[in-house]
Amino acid sequence: MIRSMTQGSPIKLILAFTVPLLIGNVFQQFYNIADIIIVGRIIGVHALAAVGATAPVFMAMLGLTIGMASGFTVIVGQRFGAGDEAGVRRSVAMSAMLSVGLTLILTIGSVLGMPWIMAVMNISAELYDDSYHYVIIIAYGLIAMMMYNLLSCICRALGDSRTPLYFLIVSSILNVLLALLFIIVFGWGVAGSAIALVIAQAISAIACFCYMRARFPILRLQRQDWSWNSEFAWKHLKLGIPMASQFMIISFGILAIQSVTNTFGAETIAGFVSATRIEQLALQPMISFGIAMAVYSAQNYGAGKYSRIRKGARQCSLVSLGFCAFAAASMFFYGRELIALFTAEYDELLMEQASLYLKYSVPFYFFLGQIFVFRNALQGMGISSVPLISSLLELFLRGLSAFVLAGMWGYLGICYASPICWIAACLFTTGCYFFVIRHMKKEGR
Repeated sequence: MIRSMTQGSPIKLILAFTVPLLIGNVFQQFYNIADIIIVGRIIGVHALAAVGATAPVFMAMLGLTIGMASGFTVIVGQRFGAGDEAGVRRSVAMSAMLSVGLTLILTIGSVLGMPWIMAVMNISAELYDDSYHYVIIIAYGLIAMMMYNLLSCICRALGDSRTPLYFLIVSSILNVLLALLFIIVFGWGVAGSAIALVIAQAISAIACFCYMRARFPILRLQRQDWSWNSEFAWKHLKLGIPMASQFMIISFGILAIQSVTNTFGAETIAGFVSATRIEQLALQPMISFGIAMAVYSAQNYGAGKYSRIRKGARQCSLVSLGFCAFAAASMFFYGRELIALFTAEYDELLMEQASLYLKYSVPFYFFLGQIFVFRNALQGMGISSVPLISSLLELFLRGLSAFVLAGMWGYLGICYASPICWIAACLFTTGCYFFVIRHMKKEGR
């Protein structure tokens, strides 16, 4: 259901939008977590390490598609908030054209550059074949990932966070069934997991497109909506490229940590991968609040209701803090039990390394939650420079921490890398948000 977020209680609107979005994000994480669990429990620890060793590459691809789609559809949300239905259709058409073109370039670049990427990541000889086949299959299926994320972002820009959820749940279940079929029955190993993921995403994208076209008249594009306008395209790119770059920069930071982790043994790699997958699940409430804040901010910015943006950000920040406390407590007290799901055989070294990472990261979730709220509030207003600089700061500190601290303290140094960059990025992003807000107040907005 399409919903305007320019009227009514800000926190009630944000929460109503966030709940289905959170469920959807959990299911989207279930894609990758299901792969890890199936691979780890059915094939073994080395297969788990092989998939996990290339996790940053997968996250970079996912981040680029989400970043581009999110950036492009900021304009969709702003036009919808302003009541400009023709502008909504034109923005949707332009977003689709740009997404297809950029995804084809990204696919070609990923496929051609994959051997070099694998070398940079220090993938060991025993893991190389499985790691390469897993990630190259996902690279070939990037168009499915891009189309689903674009359609989801369009729905969310219009205030509908339920439609993408329905198809994602079905797709997630299908992903698990196909992975079990390809791995157990067909014997395709790690490659079967990647093939299942791509097929599930493609089905989700096609189903979502058909439903949206049938149910939402505002998205029934006309021939004139597809006319190319370079100025309008550049307006989308000015938001899409920085946001995609932001996700890419964050992925580079994770890649730096993973490349250092890959120099340790298979058990340490598997332990680190297991812990970060559990952490990603725990962070979904924060991510969901961030996406909701971006949509809320974009619609109200388009409607010229700037005071509502300030009120919504303040309320969302407080609620996010509560969720961060709950996630931190859950990971701290029950993380070890959750990690045990990833492998059928008990491995003490794997368990120790995974638990160590969670022990040092969970106390700093409070900083990460605020990053999502204020960064996305700025993005919804069309301010992409601050989030981009914040991401560059994260990249620098994460990479520096990983290489320097790992050299000093080994794996323990890797555990400190994320908290350090979260604190710095939070202070910078939050400070910039309040600077922008004060400037808007001075202008009487």
